Amino acid sequence: MRVAIYARVSTANNGQDPTMQTRELREYAERRGWTVVGEYVDIGISGTKEKRPELDRLMGDAHRRRFDVVAVWKFDRMARSVSHLLRALETFNSLGIEFVSLSESLDTATPAGRMVFTVLGAVAELERSLTVERVKAGLRNARAKGKRLGRPRVTVDAARIAALRSQGFGWKKIAREMGCGVSTVLRAAQEGSTIPADSPSPSAVVSIGA
Repeated sequence: MRVAIYARVSTANNGQDPTMQTRELREYAERRGWTVVGEYVDIGISGTKEKRPELDRLMGDAHRRRFDVVAVWKFDRMARSVSHLLRALETFNSLGIEFVSLSESLDTATPAGRMVFTVLGAVAELERSLTVERVKAGLRNARAKGKRLGRPRVTVDAARIAALRSQGFGWKKIAREMGCGVSTVLRAAQEGSTIPADSPSPSAVVSIGA
């Protein structure tokens, strides 16, 4: 089995050497009879950072199937949250790559490891469902209080359209100026009245040339 090792030390660690992590991971790989084919080490980078050069390189090499296992010393060395960890594990799973966390004794190649992966997925799904429900409840509460939701309603003034046309503006440019679609501008010009910007205009048939 080909294994890739990932290690990270953050700025909060006062320059701590990542050697302890990589040494223990190499020793673990040797005990398992695995061949270390790559070491990816981010130094001085906080776990909250979205982008990490070595982790990004690791994920790129995973898609190229350059190893069969990813090993880390601890969950928080790799992921900044449960959802972030789960996304990484889902990616590895889809690529047929196993994941090992030495400190937590997690190995997705084992039944116990797969169970933990399933539990993490369930927790993340529950978290997403609760977030959606909170948003829906907030919207219902806002409607109950009479608050208007969504973007502010915009109206299209036919007089302004006529003025812009007299200045040589084309239909497309007028639509950009008024913040609406060309069809809405055409309908307002055709009817000679002010209409809502989101009003449908199925019957407007006017040339949109400049």
